[in-house]
Amino acid sequence: MDKTISMIRNPNLAPGGQLKIDWVKNHMPILNRIREEFSNGQPLAGMKIAICLHLEAKTAYLAQVLHEAGARVAISGSNPLSTQDDVAAALAASGIEVFAWHGCTEAEYAHLLRHTAAIGPDLVIDDGGDLVHLLHTGLREHLPQIKGGCEETTTGLHRLRGMAARGQLEFPMIAVNDAYCKYLFDNRYGTGQSTWDGIMRTTNLVVAGKTVVVAGYGWCGRGVAMRAKGLGAQVIVTEINPIRALEAMMDGFQVLPMAEAARLGQIFITLTGCKDVIHGEHFAKMRDGAILANAGHFDVEISKPDLKALAASSRIVRENIEEFQLKDGRKLYLLGEGRLVNLACGDGHPAEIMDLSFGIQALSLEYLVHSAQGLPRQVIEVPDEVDERVARLKLAAEGIEIDALSAEQERYLAGWD
Repeated sequence: MDKTISMIRNPNLAPGGQLKIDWVKNHMPILNRIREEFSNGQPLAGMKIAICLHLEAKTAYLAQVLHEAGARVAISGSNPLSTQDDVAAALAASGIEVFAWHGCTEAEYAHLLRHTAAIGPDLVIDDGGDLVHLLHTGLREHLPQIKGGCEETTTGLHRLRGMAARGQLEFPMIAVNDAYCKYLFDNRYGTGQSTWDGIMRTTNLVVAGKTVVVAGYGWCGRGVAMRAKGLGAQVIVTEINPIRALEAMMDGFQVLPMAEAARLGQIFITLTGCKDVIHGEHFAKMRDGAILANAGHFDVEISKPDLKALAASSRIVRENIEEFQLKDGRKLYLLGEGRLVNLACGDGHPAEIMDLSFGIQALSLEYLVHSAQGLPRQVIEVPDEVDERVARLKLAAEGIEIDALSAEQERYLAGWD
């Protein structure tokens, strides 16, 4: 393939990016096993795959696995600040079409995404729904050939289910985010660790003894709250769902409305998938020095327009930290432009966690190749056999064996009398 087809920051960065890919490859045994099988069986031969994911080392390795399965792969980043330019360069050098660079503008992001979609994909992988949205609006000529795709995150599934409810989704999308091996581990342990990695790396401040406000107690919120507690913080949870709020209370956390939590928090983390979770009313009540971080997909959970409107001045005080001095002299600090703090300010989830999620992605694409014609144009669940296979591959990699039911036990569980 002509490597010049890619649009990246600097191809000379490839050696450093390849070192990153090699490092995660050594810690992703599930994808290594799938890569071996895919290389031999070529289940994706002749397929064109368009990918929009956070473009860092783990994602790059997934793209390479799909490429070795016989597919033509084009990829762009799903967030302007999560693309790592050295990884993008290494991926382009390996024969994959890459359209991404760190810090791209909104216009550049749209341009790069359009190039990715322009390959005319048979399959798609999306993170947040931007790629699917583009294919349904600006590039509808490609829709007839698309067999289906996979969605990585909660925010994207909200958008897809909205499309499906209106009869506007033109191909099946597998809800990878909702697989047990995804939300139990990726969302809880991955987000829990990587969010704090990003915050601590960027601020270099202690967490122990501080009051942390976690907005949203879904699987990601659970993980972040659990890790905050383990780091010695006092944790407040805000929620709109009464069942999740009750769960947070029984897990030992204080539950308050954001209007009250805003007075108490020293570190605020949003993980809801909604907009304006923290806005002007809350900024007006916050302590001097409060730190604001978002771990939801889009940069709308913390209202940047409200923050700018309340500020007398702003400045960058440290890489990925913007200080907003309010008119009364208080200072609030926004991390990573309000974008995903674990990727804008860090390396994202641990490799072993993304091994689970990307194993599901790879096997779900294989499933779509064989089953797409019989699937409705809806958001569909990950097949149980895919989810369980990934779990078994992980257990095998860890050297763990589990029990199996005897025939008599199976008859007993299947009986009613």
